[in-house]
Amino acid sequence: MDMDAMLEEYSYPATTPWLRANMISSLDGAIRYKGDTGALGYAADWELMRRFRTLADVVVMGATTIREYGEYPASAAELAIVSRSLDLDFDGPLFADAPVPPLLYTCASAPADRLRKARTRARVLMHGEHHADIPALLADLADRGLVRQLCEGGPTLLAEIAAAGRVDELCLTLSPVLVAGDAPRIMNGRIIDMQRMTLRHAVQDGDYLFLRYLRSSPAET
Repeated sequence: MDMDAMLEEYSYPATTPWLRANMISSLDGAIRYKGDTGALGYAADWELMRRFRTLADVVVMGATTIREYGEYPASAAELAIVSRSLDLDFDGPLFADAPVPPLLYTCASAPADRLRKARTRARVLMHGEHHADIPALLADLADRGLVRQLCEGGPTLLAEIAAAGRVDELCLTLSPVLVAGDAPRIMNGRIIDMQRMTLRHAVQDGDYLFLRYLRSSPAET
């Protein structure tokens, strides 16, 4: 697969702000195998994820995804983390080795002791009372000039973004495996108003399939 040629298809549109979600799932909809998202991917998928980060102004992740990665996404210009509990390793490499302190969005009900620790490692912002106010935090990112937004999950955060009507684009890698079990889907949360998406391209690489969907315009629904 010619990654350079493929990446040209993923340029952000002039419309801003724009939120791209990038996820991988098995053929039966699971995002992990035995708790490991990496088990579904392969070299080309990881390389595309890395390059997506170079196109974005900011990478947005929930706490579960942060705990899974454990290190700063090196290709990301800015990192924004969303967490209510602040159950994060603030002494780990993701925070300690960050080129700039990550933006950390939380809420007023966050544990006070964790909040004090967070403020030593991150730029902490409060949006919401009992959970992060997704529209407010995405607007805050845009106000900071971070308009090309990339969300890498996890499924709870992405479901909240979808509920706010802010998934402008979904890039989904289909991994050619079946895993069954009770692994989460790419979005796990409350039922939202059905959002129609339009397929822009499907690229095959061996048995893997890279899908790109954009939010449908009213004329297309």
